[in-house]
Amino acid sequence: MLNLEQIKAPISDEMDVFERKFRESMKSSVPLLEKITYYIVKRKGKQIRPMFVFLASGICGGINESTYRAASMIELLHTATLVHDDVVDDSNERRGFFSVNALWKNKIAVLVGDYLLSKGLLLSVDNSEFQLLKIVSDSVREMSEGELLQIEKARRLDIQESVYFDIIRQKTATLIASCCASGAASAGATAEQVAQMKQIGEDVGIAFQIKDDLFDYESSSAIGKPTGIDIKERKMTLPLIYTLANADKALKRKIINIIKNHNTDPKRVEEVIAWVKAGDGIRYAEQRMAEYRDKALTALEAFPESAYRTSFINLVRYTTDRKK
Repeated sequence: MLNLEQIKAPISDEMDVFERKFRESMKSSVPLLEKITYYIVKRKGKQIRPMFVFLASGICGGINESTYRAASMIELLHTATLVHDDVVDDSNERRGFFSVNALWKNKIAVLVGDYLLSKGLLLSVDNSEFQLLKIVSDSVREMSEGELLQIEKARRLDIQESVYFDIIRQKTATLIASCCASGAASAGATAEQVAQMKQIGEDVGIAFQIKDDLFDYESSSAIGKPTGIDIKERKMTLPLIYTLANADKALKRKIINIIKNHNTDPKRVEEVIAWVKAGDGIRYAEQRMAEYRDKALTALEAFPESAYRTSFINLVRYTTDRKK
């Protein structure tokens, strides 16, 4: 498997320019905001999402100033949602560092998230990028709906597989879909190409989330973080949903009882993990993940061959082959 630096090769110069433009897009005259946004930028993640924007743009006609704005909008939106998510989840860590709410409390974290979201929306309005504004605004709406749908359904521990896919499509896949759609739109692609890229992004996003679900069942030494977190948080993920749907009544009762009443007991959580593995939940989730990945790869064949398309294909493969 290629690493991200190798995949990024055709757009490495553009990504360097983007980092500078992204930092500029967060600037504020308020010293406290400057301090917090500097903290956020210094702890950036893998930047997979802006990579999708640039590669989609390269495939659909070429990278230009509009593409940089699209990537900055997506990253501002994504960062805002992460800051807000940490408040909602009462989380004190993000990527191994203290979260914004842990250091500056919830009130400031919510306001910082609002600020980043408004900066992203203004970036499009100030430059008359109304197509990009629609793509990104749709994504914000879907992510909010997906989060609320998950909260509503989390009370019931026997959610259907179809509901699970609705949740991850809205919560996770919609953002990667908007990366690919906005990248294509920024390059002047046709409405059909933008729609094709959006669907590719959605399929990749679903595969990406299923991969995240699977990490919860791997050994903690392999991925560098504790396992069973989703079970402790009562999150119904695909391996668990499949296992419950195919378990006999007695086993189903046992699993639901542990998730409801013993989800903080490491030994009991390990029992659930073992039942999921024995019940083919892992194999089934891997199979569904591969279906969505392969659907995206097949759709990419409709676009002309180029270094951008090759890297896009490798990035799609990376989302399902990654180790963490």
